[in-house]
Amino acid sequence: MGEQRWVRSSLRHLSIRLTAGGHPVSPPTVGRLLRARHYSLKVNVKQKEGAAHPDRDEQFQYIDQQVEAFRSARQPIISVDTKKKELIGDFKNPGQAWCQEAERVSVHDFLYDGLGRAVPYGIYDLIHNHGYLGVGASADTPRFAVEVIAQWWQEEGRQSFPQATQLLILADAGGSNGYRLRGWKRQLQEQLCDRLGLAVTVCHYPTGCSKWNPIEHRLFSHISINWAGQPLRTWDILLAYLRGTTTTTGLTVSAFLLEGDYPMAERVSDADLAQLNLDRHGVCPSWNYTLRARLKITHEK
Repeated sequence: MGEQRWVRSSLRHLSIRLTAGGHPVSPPTVGRLLRARHYSLKVNVKQKEGAAHPDRDEQFQYIDQQVEAFRSARQPIISVDTKKKELIGDFKNPGQAWCQEAERVSVHDFLYDGLGRAVPYGIYDLIHNHGYLGVGASADTPRFAVEVIAQWWQEEGRQSFPQATQLLILADAGGSNGYRLRGWKRQLQEQLCDRLGLAVTVCHYPTGCSKWNPIEHRLFSHISINWAGQPLRTWDILLAYLRGTTTTTGLTVSAFLLEGDYPMAERVSDADLAQLNLDRHGVCPSWNYTLRARLKITHEK
């Protein structure tokens, strides 16, 4: 055989080439012969993880230790991330749904034909099996992400954890809550620590390990199943599908629309970063850190 593998061709092309080579055969016969030799049509399977970060296992063990420590102390633990952005309008939504007639939607997914693009930032409460999503219409920025967390705390968190003084956040390594983002840390300092008086510990999953973040398989996957094949024609329909997501294990979901403009690339200078009350942990300090409220200095006259 040459370098080209003819099994990549269709049955019709295989039949033509075999016939040209002196082996007359029909496409159905080619298919039958291939199946008899255990060939079949298959898609690529994602199994190769690539080179793992040398601190990957240590970080996973440390996250487990932090979760257990906060759980034992009855302090809140949340997993956060941004779900895939969704076009709002008469657009196709992947998946299938039981119906007598297929939904008719636009041929093209042009943003200007719809009402906007939804940015769902999610919070999953590991203690109470509860999801909370803030849906924005602007950009996925650190300020937006932390505003959703702050609103969750004021509306639900402090009622669910009346004795809480600390908060553990499990997050991916990238996105609006990436471990390298100065804006993410500054917003946590200003909105959660200084304004709400919480001590916030953040543990990031290593790069390429976002699928282990609890919010992915305990909240986002069920939302995708719930609205599969259903066009998200209005903002109210999107919110209704989010709030209607449940599981047999007792998952409940709250959702709200967070209006406002969140510009990208808010800069944080070295001087601003130095003013944060941030303590990096001894284990994987880039991925694990705690922010506490800054002391307010008063000057007497």
